[in-house]
Amino acid sequence: MPTHETGKPFALVGYFDTPAQLYHACEKLRDAGYKKFDCHAPFAVHGLERAMGVGPSRLPWIVLAMGIVGFTAAITMQWWMLAVDYPMNISGKQLFPIPPYVPITFELTVLLSAFGCFFGMWGLNLLPMYFHPVMQHPSFHRATDDKFFVAVECKDPNYNAERTRRLLEEDGAQELLEVES
Repeated sequence: MPTHETGKPFALVGYFDTPAQLYHACEKLRDAGYKKFDCHAPFAVHGLERAMGVGPSRLPWIVLAMGIVGFTAAITMQWWMLAVDYPMNISGKQLFPIPPYVPITFELTVLLSAFGCFFGMWGLNLLPMYFHPVMQHPSFHRATDDKFFVAVECKDPNYNAERTRRLLEEDGAQELLEVES
């Protein structure tokens, strides 16, 4: 869980009235070279991740890896139990026939993939996060109602308070405030 030093500026936060304004502001921030900024909106704004320059998620790779682990564990477990640890020759059948093992293999693959997705999402989103400095903005409660927020972190290498403020004001940002961590 990330920790922040108290009293230091964390980000410049402001809001927009429309998703189009937020979208264009994100494009300008991306084109200006900003990397550490985030958006908060009351509903999904399609294409916003492209406007922000966000790359593809690593979550599918986590799910794939856990699916492979589940598949391998299921096959290995069944092979060990039925062909090595306690072999039984029933009616001259093979010690390791594949068809009867499909249901267990499928179930364990899906189970571990789901766990990978669930816990991978938590990890990639740094959850649980009980406090985030952006929530200190006096109007942030409107991010779940009717306003579209953008927060540019002070840690961004391109961050300059005046230049960033001017850039956001050009697109119609309102109530631009620097929140502390």
